[in-house]
Formats: sequence, C-alpha cells, structure tokens
Amino acid sequence: MPHDDVTLTFGGTATTLLRLGPATLLTDPNFLHRGELAHLGYGLRSRRLTDPAITPAELPELDAVLLSHMHGDHWDRRATRELPKPLRVVTTPEAARCLADRGFTATEDLRPWQTTSVVRDGVEVRVTSVPGVHGPGPLARLLPQVMGSVLELVRDGEVRWRGYVTGDTLFRPALAEVLTRCGPLDALVPHLGGTKLGPFLVTMDAQQGADLVELLQPGVTVPVHYDDYGLFKDPLGNVVREVARRRLPGTLRPVVRGQTVALRA
Repeated sequence: MPHDDVTLTFGGTATTLLRLGPATLLTDPNFLHRGELAHLGYGLRSRRLTDPAITPAELPELDAVLLSHMHGDHWDRRATRELPKPLRVVTTPEAARCLADRGFTATEDLRPWQTTSVVRDGVEVRVTSVPGVHGPGPLARLLPQVMGSVLELVRDGEVRWRGYVTGDTLFRPALAEVLTRCGPLDALVPHLGGTKLGPFLVTMDAQQGADLVELLQPGVTVPVHYDDYGLFKDPLGNVVREVARRRLPGTLRPVVRGQTVALRA
C-alpha cells in the first residue's frame, strides 16, 4: 500500500501549499509585501506587517487554488496580476463571479456541503465546502461569503487522510456537522488572529480556536492567519497556551512562514 505524504508549507496569512499525495493545492493566495495595503471593502484597509514566504514565481505546478472568500488579504492584486488565468479556482459563488470578471476562466463555485474533486496520478482529492460565519449577527451580511474546505485524500476508493481548512469563520457549535457529514479529522488548519472590525470579532481568537479543537478533536492542528496584518489582534502564543491549559487531545503544531510541516499526527 503506497504511503501518501501530506504536508503544509506556510506562506503567511492564510496562504499555504498543501501537498496531498501527488496533488498540490494553494490556499488563499496573498502575495502583498510588508507595508502594502490590503483592501477589505467599505473603505477598510489593513497594512501588511510581514513579507510573504511564497511568491507567484516560486509556485510549483498547481492542481487547484482554494479561495475561502474574496478579501484583499486572501486574494490580492498581485494574485490577480501574476497567477495564470486558466488556473482552476474552487471558491464561493460570490468570489467566483468576482474572479470571472478578472479573467479567471476556470473558477468553480461550491454551495455549502457540495463536493468537487481534484485527480492526479490516479489519486483523488475530494473538496467539500463547509459554510463559515465571518461576522456576528447583522455584520455577517456586510462581509463576503466564506467557505471552509474539508479535504480528503482518496486512493483505491479508501480515504487515507482527511483535513479541514476553516477559512475566516467564527467558532459555532454547528461546525460539529463537519464530523457528522465527513468523518473524523486527521488535521485542522484554523484561521485565527482574533481579527476585529471595531469591537466585533470576525475571525477566531485563541479561545474560539481552542473551542474548535475541543469540538472536532483532530489528530494535529496547524494554526495560520495570526500575525501578518494590523487587524490581527490575537498572537499565536495565546492559542498555544490555551490548548495546553485545557490539555486538549491531539498535537498542536505551530508553523512559521516558509516552514513545511506534516499534517499527520
């Protein structure tokens, strides 16, 4: 039986290269440099505090891009300019329309709990869209649609690995539906940072991140989206301490920009 390596290379913000067996996926391409402004809509902007560890020129051949939502810190003007227009992008219906307007001809939109597949060398990577909540109450209607992704590495009809990349969602107990619909998780990649718009939390902080680990009990958790922009208010160390304080099961595996880590416990 072949062993399928599963790794994550962290580029900063929510940008990762996921190597799932023979397939390679890019998530939320953000290539802005330190000091450049990401546009978040409604006149809101945030300045990048770091440089990306992955640039478009350094990308390997990609099977697809997973875009959780259309915000300037997840798909920026450099991505629009430098990524190839025929590249397959799997995202929300709202973001797919926006990308089509920018000339990306292979966008694929998924509604909540719909599934698509990437196939490479006889191995299938299934992608299931998980609904996300980017803001509390009425604020959610002003923010983009958000899609998390459950990824399954399937060889010979058998799921060899399963992981969940959350997208910019807040914690909700309803996310337990990931387990009932898809099954136990080998890995969780949560978008954290405690991002705030005014007084309102719009991405998980350490408390909510630990709540999600406790709810889903993945084998390994690799937090991303935690210190690249001024709007990110909750540093990585806080979730490390909170998970340790609660003695939660599984392995918390922090990653820094440019580092590659395994997504198996």
